[in-house]
Amino acid sequence: MTGRAIGELFIQDMTDAERARALKVDSVLPALAEKAVEADLSGTFPIEHVRTISEAGLLGLTVPTDYGGLGGGLRDLAAATFAMATECASTSLAYFFQCSGSSRGLLPLAAIEAGLYDSDEIPVVRAFGEKILRRMGDEGRWVANFASESVRTKGAAITIATEASRTDGGWLVNGVKSFGCATGVADDYLVTAKLDTGDTAEHLAVFLIDRTAPGTGERTKWDAVGMRATATHGIVLEDVFVSDDDALTVPGSFVKMTQVSRGSFVGNQVALSSVYIGAAQAVYDFAINFLTTTTYHGTDEPIGTSNVHQQLVGSMRRHLDTAMLWARRQIALETANPEILHKDDVVANWRIAKGEIADNCFQVAVQAMKACGTSNTGMTGPISRALRDLSMGLVQGFPAERGRLEAASYLVSGSEGAQFGTTGT
Repeated sequence: MTGRAIGELFIQDMTDAERARALKVDSVLPALAEKAVEADLSGTFPIEHVRTISEAGLLGLTVPTDYGGLGGGLRDLAAATFAMATECASTSLAYFFQCSGSSRGLLPLAAIEAGLYDSDEIPVVRAFGEKILRRMGDEGRWVANFASESVRTKGAAITIATEASRTDGGWLVNGVKSFGCATGVADDYLVTAKLDTGDTAEHLAVFLIDRTAPGTGERTKWDAVGMRATATHGIVLEDVFVSDDDALTVPGSFVKMTQVSRGSFVGNQVALSSVYIGAAQAVYDFAINFLTTTTYHGTDEPIGTSNVHQQLVGSMRRHLDTAMLWARRQIALETANPEILHKDDVVANWRIAKGEIADNCFQVAVQAMKACGTSNTGMTGPISRALRDLSMGLVQGFPAERGRLEAASYLVSGSEGAQFGTTGT
């Protein structure tokens, strides 16, 4: 057996194959740690991380080995984002969105296997899915995944206004993507857009766009409170041409992808929350080290032995363990074979879990600040960075209150509700 990996603090029952992949993640952690403070100060993604992560084969972590990847799954991804976040939460978040792109390759192939496509649609769908996987695996390219937009509607968690119109040999894509990580960093952008032929989820399509394609630009960079080095400012698309070979526009494809996913949206979202758990683990470890090695003046007694500090330590541990338990439960629900719960119940669980994880992780940082005192409140210090990074978990995607509301609506009405919507332009 090989040595233990950092990710095993979270995914505790790794197989030998999972551990081998987790140790590859550990190999890049020193490079991530070296740039973490500078990246937070500048609010700039360290471009050298692209090469570091690619050379370790990690851009293909969740890509099957047949396509040049490492063959990992959700457990691997959650362990990886957890481990990376213990050193640099920003890089970990950007990495999650890169890996989430593999779903745009895996799920179309799974939908074929499930018999959801007609025989004449299968070659087109298969070609697109395999192209995404080879791009990430064999070619080792960073593929950024853009779905979210600033536009909101009452009935859907994510609303798509970006639109694609037919033109000779392909499509013209127009719109603004407000969030997705790795703007100006990734080699390629995966863009979810609606076809101009309709305004329902059945008309959603996926487009693979080279970052340097004419008409592709960046939104104004923003000065966020935390997760500052993720390059999340988004992209602007103005009459960007996408060939038919780089588009998945078979009617209903996006809906079919969600149907074969085990979890919410297109699956693996719990690995995003694992970023926040990794950041919480790091600030917890810092606080424990500080409280057990710093002594009261003139004594050998650690300050962590006081009643007040022990109350705060207990609170930190409670919040960290609660976040981990919610995440581990969700991972178990999405990976169990045979399935433990029906998909609708898995999604409802995730609606609540996402908020519980974010809230509890933030509280770890709050209790750490209380316990470690004024001397540990410097802006470049671990506690300040954790507070700011973990505050982003409270609002990312949608607030915890919305998740609870949607889960309760499902439990009462028996309808899970819309996940994606579209809006006219």
